[in-house]
Amino acid sequence: MATPPRRPTNPMEAAEAAFKPIKKPAPPIREHAAAPNVRELVSIRIDRAVLDHFQEDGPGWQDRINDALRQLVAGKPQG
Repeated sequence: MATPPRRPTNPMEAAEAAFKPIKKPAPPIREHAAAPNVRELVSIRIDRAVLDHFQEDGPGWQDRINDALRQLVAGKPQG
């Protein structure tokens, strides 16, 4: 038994195949970190004045930003 040609010989089928929409794969679902209190490297944009405020006391400014954000999240009412 002969197998059909790999490429369509009908011009209409060839045109439809050329412009057939491509199915995009579903985006991966992002899972939370497995261990609690694991830090994740991120990049954010903040105002220069905010950065200067946290950098005034020298090294550890990233920890101070993290602590301030953690306090903000802890004080936020759940809803």
